[in-house]
Amino acid sequence: MKVHILDDWFDTLRTLPSFRLLDGHEVTVWNDHTDDVALLAERLQPAEALVLFRERTAITAPLLERLPNLRLISQRSVYPHVDVPACTANGVLLCSNMHADAPSVAAAELTFALILSAARQIPQQMAALQAGQWQLAPGQTLRGRKLGLYGYGRIAKQVAAYARAFGMEVVWWASDRGRERAMADGEPVAASRTAFFADSDFVSVHVRLKPETKGVIRRDDLLAMKPTASFVNTSRSGLVEKGALEAALEAGRPGCLALDVFDREPMTPPVDPLVLHPRVIATPHIGYVTEDELDLQFADIYAQINAYAEGAPINMINPEVRG
Repeated sequence: MKVHILDDWFDTLRTLPSFRLLDGHEVTVWNDHTDDVALLAERLQPAEALVLFRERTAITAPLLERLPNLRLISQRSVYPHVDVPACTANGVLLCSNMHADAPSVAAAELTFALILSAARQIPQQMAALQAGQWQLAPGQTLRGRKLGLYGYGRIAKQVAAYARAFGMEVVWWASDRGRERAMADGEPVAASRTAFFADSDFVSVHVRLKPETKGVIRRDDLLAMKPTASFVNTSRSGLVEKGALEAALEAGRPGCLALDVFDREPMTPPVDPLVLHPRVIATPHIGYVTEDELDLQFADIYAQINAYAEGAPINMINPEVRG
């Protein structure tokens, strides 16, 4: 098959062991990013199978209508960036492994790295040292402090394990169903939503972005947090109500934001003032971007291509395309 891969910015995928799964296919890898539908349509004209690098490019009806050769889109995890009805209307099968039992360890590790960075002011201390200043004000020890985890899912549970290894107290908040699952597992759930935000020294959100979770973290939630607390988001920026982060910084509640996700991605140059704010620790959506994680994810993606080529597609999202 003629396979096109989008948005491999550093030409990483060719270097990973999983790339060998595409032996026998005609592979084109695009190392830049564009949102221009006309340019994408021109580039992807020959493509029979399209590989998506997470949610970096939106697959819309106007694009699909200009790709008559496309038969398969292969990706991993959730797909809010893909117009599934348009795929079906244009005879394109979407396959996506939802990896129900495998948390993203890479995302959990970055979450905890941001918690440590916020507690010990690592970026600020580095900048001060490079500017000729020896030490800033004291940081925080994690042992004995409370980590609030919003969302009772796989990544949050992995973060909880790291936190407990550091001697932190973990408390949960989630949807009604999520809280029920946490309590059934014997996990501590906050007495109320307000208490969850007000009592936590760190709050980290781990929720999938869906229409019902958009803006689930509200301005009042953040403003209820302590001036000494930190809010961490390695999930999706759309989970936070518009303007809530800016309001929190203005009020000084919480005192620190640690963010890996933004409304506009990629962002070069840094047009979002949050990136440059002195009380924000910002990373460029690298939660899942490790060689190990990418090799795992793309092995699944390539396996879907091979299954389709063999006439036995797997992980079908819109199987009605097959008739």
